[in-house]
Amino acid sequence: MVTPARPMGSIERLWRYYQAGIVNTVFGYGLYALFVALGLNMYVAQIVAHLLGMAFNYVTYSRHAFHDANVSKSRFVASYAVNYLLGLGALWAVSRFVASPYLAGFIAVGIVSLINYFILKHWVFKPREQA
Repeated sequence: MVTPARPMGSIERLWRYYQAGIVNTVFGYGLYALFVALGLNMYVAQIVAHLLGMAFNYVTYSRHAFHDANVSKSRFVASYAVNYLLGLGALWAVSRFVASPYLAGFIAVGIVSLINYFILKHWVFKPREQA
C-alpha cells in the first residue's frame, strides 16, 4: 500500500527548494561558465544555459521540492521566461559593477533564486487536494 505524501511546511519546502537549487545551479552555471570559456558572449551563454537548465530544473523541482503538488507545465515555462528576464536584468546590473562575467553570472543567480522560489510555490506548483 502506498501512503500519500504528507504536506510540507514552508521551511521544509524552502530547504528542499535550495537543495534542488544547488544541483540546478551547478548544472546551469556550469553550462554558462563552459559556454563563456568556449568563447560565447555572456548573454548568448546565459540563454542557452537557461533553456537547457529549465528542462533539468523541471525534473528536480517537481520530484524533490514540490513532489507533493500539482504542476502546470505551461506556467512553469512562463515562470522561466520571467525568470530569464529577471536574470538578464540582474546580469546586466551586476556586470556594471563586477568585471568578471563568471562572478557577475553567479551573483545574478543568487539574486533571482529567491524570487523564483515564490513564483514556483505560489503560481506553478499548486497544493494537491487532500482526501
